[in-house]
Amino acid sequence: MSAASALSSVVLTRDIYHGLPTFSEDKKGLTVVVTGANGISGSHMVGNGLPSEFYYILPLWTVFTLIDTPIQIRVLAESPERWTKIYALSRRPTPFTLPPQVQHISVDFLSSPSDIASALKSAGVTHIDHVFFFTYAQPDPPEGEPIWSNNDELIHVNMALLCNFCEALSPSEANLLPERILLQLGAKYYGVHLGPAATPMEESDPRVNLQPNFYYEQEDYLMDFCAKHGVGWSTTRPSHILGAVPDNAMNLVFPLAAYASVQRYLGKPLEFTSDLAAWENPVSLSSAQMIGYLSEWMVLTPSARDESFNAVDDCAFSFGKFWPRFANRFGVDWKGPDVSKSVEWQEIETASDSTPRGFGPKATLRFKFTLAEWAKRPEVKKAWAKLAEKYDLRVKEFWDVDRVFGFTDFGLAMPFACHLRLVFHLSLLFPFLFYPRFCTGRESQMVIFCTNPMKLADTSLMYSTSKQKQLGFFGFVDSYASLFKVMEEFAEMKMIPPLP
Repeated sequence: MSAASALSSVVLTRDIYHGLPTFSEDKKGLTVVVTGANGISGSHMVGNGLPSEFYYILPLWTVFTLIDTPIQIRVLAESPERWTKIYALSRRPTPFTLPPQVQHISVDFLSSPSDIASALKSAGVTHIDHVFFFTYAQPDPPEGEPIWSNNDELIHVNMALLCNFCEALSPSEANLLPERILLQLGAKYYGVHLGPAATPMEESDPRVNLQPNFYYEQEDYLMDFCAKHGVGWSTTRPSHILGAVPDNAMNLVFPLAAYASVQRYLGKPLEFTSDLAAWENPVSLSSAQMIGYLSEWMVLTPSARDESFNAVDDCAFSFGKFWPRFANRFGVDWKGPDVSKSVEWQEIETASDSTPRGFGPKATLRFKFTLAEWAKRPEVKKAWAKLAEKYDLRVKEFWDVDRVFGFTDFGLAMPFACHLRLVFHLSLLFPFLFYPRFCTGRESQMVIFCTNPMKLADTSLMYSTSKQKQLGFFGFVDSYASLFKVMEEFAEMKMIPPLP
């Protein structure tokens, strides 16, 4: 490239976040809507603090109060001249103290578009420049089934949330069409919940059509809606999202922090729950605040209009590298994956006969034990009760254990191994037993034996970030530092004991 055609970018560092974009001074006085404002991504987009006399209702009606913390100036609130008005939308009242330019609006997106439009008008919303749609609902799975097994309801509910909100903005309702609508999707876009996907995962990868996927339906609807009304669209695809919020039904970090806190109290080591493949394989993680910086850049960058981007930390990470640091941060010993031949694994094989990458064997998630099982042990529940009393924790007992801790179990085991179990008919090894003159009538029974699983390959949850770099976004955060920062924030919320 010649010197005349060379381009330069000015980037910033904010706390642990590096390579952040800068914007021209003419981008100011903007009004934005952030939906799902109580969730991990939404709250980190808006900025928040926690009030002292607020009762927040979690699944199973667990009630706790939150303490005073300083307002955390997050992505949009860091630039008050650029984002002069921020509407934070959620169904429940917010548990957060919000920055001065943020107005919370309680609205149920499962109500009609007309009702949503009325709620926006009643709150004084007269103009919107951009929308960040982070709303997501996770329906309960059938008893004993994996977290995402209720696929029909997952599609129905999440499509309704997006469609009702978008239609409320249309000219026939509130007439509040923005310049851009950004929709957050996720790793299920690549079919990782169904088995091994091709890695690294790239935005240009074909869709995985092994079963209906609500992300595809949401994206198709958004594209059609935006094309109809002359609005730009953007979508992000994060991995496991790191962030501290009160409701942790799908939070990788809270169960890890609770596990370490109890093991420290009991004087026991941090034992890794899964196998060597999960320990060693690389994983891309997504810090909620970095998702916010990318999302802001996307809506303010013309070349990012009508495009999808992976939203990850761009940090080389593995649980094997994390685990010793994790134990050291809590001042306890640690044990890596059990590599002995005598270990009895709990194994879950991915259900689909085909794989998202289109070839090769299924994947096997392997557990020596699960955090969901661990959280139900009497000595663990007793230890947590003691810690909750000693430190006046807001979480007095673990709630919705299978879902909250089960999500982290899945996350720890997801960098899984692909195994082939060889199955033989006895006639292949001992054909003389099945010659006609030796037949006894029993040869029609399928007499088989199986070898131990033979590992063919490992598969990782590794994202490509080439596309965003080519267009000028160079954001980076150390996922290890981010994990510990989230744990410290959970401690500030009094959801876990203080870190040592």
